[in-house]
Amino acid sequence: MTVDVQNEEQTRRPSLSPSRAADFKTCPLLYRFRTIDRLPERPSVDMARGTLVHAVLERLFDLPAGERTLAAAAGMVAPEWERLRVDRPEVADLETPPDWVDSARELLAGYFEVEDPRRLEPAERECLVEAELDSGLLLRGFVDRLDVSPAGDLRVVDYKTGGAPREAFEARALFQLKFYALVLWRTRGVVPRALRLLYLRDREICDYAPDVEELERFERTLVALWHAIARATEAQDFRPKPSKLCGWCSHQAVCPAFGGTPPPFPETPVPGPDLPTPADA
Repeated sequence: MTVDVQNEEQTRRPSLSPSRAADFKTCPLLYRFRTIDRLPERPSVDMARGTLVHAVLERLFDLPAGERTLAAAAGMVAPEWERLRVDRPEVADLETPPDWVDSARELLAGYFEVEDPRRLEPAERECLVEAELDSGLLLRGFVDRLDVSPAGDLRVVDYKTGGAPREAFEARALFQLKFYALVLWRTRGVVPRALRLLYLRDREICDYAPDVEELERFERTLVALWHAIARATEAQDFRPKPSKLCGWCSHQAVCPAFGGTPPPFPETPVPGPDLPTPADA
């Protein structure tokens, strides 16, 4: 077997993902719990349903265009859930309410109200995108769907299935899409024409058009964020930042904002992709 040493080295390098960047921006202590302490988070039924719907939508585009119907998508739900339970042990014993599978099908019905997949041929699905900035910071993330027009225009698409109030999450969602837009611009030389959020529950589309100046500012923001993470790691100083999102946090029991005590800071944090080195401070 041939080992791609360069790719393996790239994978081990410290890098920043949109999820962990958004965590630190939202609440530095949440970043610490997830990236340094690596506290377990039991998946909720909402998270599992979102994973299931994403998986069905990814596989839907394996079908010939004319067969991409709501009935076909609904028929994938039960077998896809069984596959996920085998592939992902963390959801294998998750207790779901009786109407849970139907609620996943309802979200898929919402998708068909905002898009017709028979008219689409995505260029990439669940694709890894990564770029090294001039600063040396490596950005890495997975895009739900990337559409490319015959003229070469890019559209980044993200499916939203969560039941949390949208006003609390829309800024985080756009942050994630701007992250992908920056990576695509730096690697392909093309600024995406549209960043599209598909809200399946609400049957709505939110399109956003970034420009070069905005992505340049966003790049500076990410570099500054990375240095802030490095300084916080070196000082072992990650503070809670209470917000509306606290209601969905799994770690209130160890959060000082809720009367809890964080675990002792690891003497030597285990290296990980979203953890900077002291040189980054």
